[in-house]
Amino acid sequence: MVDISVVVPVFHNEESLPDLTAALERAAPGPEFEYVFVDDGSEDGSWRVLEEYAAREPRARLVKLSRNFGSFTACVAGLAHARGRAAVLISADLQDPPELIPAMVALWRAGHEVVLAVRAERAEGFVQRLVAGLYYRAMRRWALPDMPVGGFDFVLIDRKVVDTVVAVKEKNTTLMGLILWTGFRRATIPYARRAREKGRSMWTLRKRLKYFIDSFVSFSYFPIRLVQLLGVLFAVAGFTHAVVVTVLRLTNNIPIQGWTALMVVILVMGGVQLVTLGVLGEYLWRALDETKRRPLFIVDRVVEGTGREAQERLD
Repeated sequence: MVDISVVVPVFHNEESLPDLTAALERAAPGPEFEYVFVDDGSEDGSWRVLEEYAAREPRARLVKLSRNFGSFTACVAGLAHARGRAAVLISADLQDPPELIPAMVALWRAGHEVVLAVRAERAEGFVQRLVAGLYYRAMRRWALPDMPVGGFDFVLIDRKVVDTVVAVKEKNTTLMGLILWTGFRRATIPYARRAREKGRSMWTLRKRLKYFIDSFVSFSYFPIRLVQLLGVLFAVAGFTHAVVVTVLRLTNNIPIQGWTALMVVILVMGGVQLVTLGVLGEYLWRALDETKRRPLFIVDRVVEGTGREAQERLD
């Protein structure tokens, strides 16, 4: 029986896959492990490399999605196809060390349903470390108080957590936020995140911005409450100004002046209103997207480790 499923989302990782598979075999040997690789619509040779690996590794299981659905969805697809009593999520770029898997499994066997590998150090540039630090601190302050300061992507979760996350079927959210949201007992292991040695990161600025917005909209009402507060402040300021102008006009007969000031007020208020509509639109668009009931992902095919292909079509 499979105890641990190692789930790896793959997107343009042709160069790092041979080193990754070798590292997984060293860190997670034995029949109690299986390796679930999810090809998230890669256009390089990633799928070819995976098929060659599966032809000689009976513990491998390959899931090919019909197109690129994103890292979050690829992880959920891998969890949906995992057969173990627990699952380890690890990226394919080898920035997270597979050597931590035995220690994570030991903590799971000790009774922790969630084991987080938390970044204590990052071998990345100053700007990237600064932005990441600000993001995780903002998440702790306004969305998920239990979010580790260094953040995490490398995690082990028990079968009950796997089933909960897969059952949620929420599209515009973050997997790590969902794992913390479940509230199961956690343990942490600090580690130093390595620099990327092979391949090019596909984590673009657009994807980073969407991840940031999804995190806050999914787990926090802070944006809504912020625009509510701005609305109250501007309303109070406008009412106060109107009272002052009316009193001065009645008592001192002041002439009507201030075209420039009036235009400034109109432009500022118009900008605030557009921002408010944008924030509301983010929440409404996500609610609309959930009502469409489209599948979270579509599987093109599944290849078992013996090389036998299982034709699985998901609607």
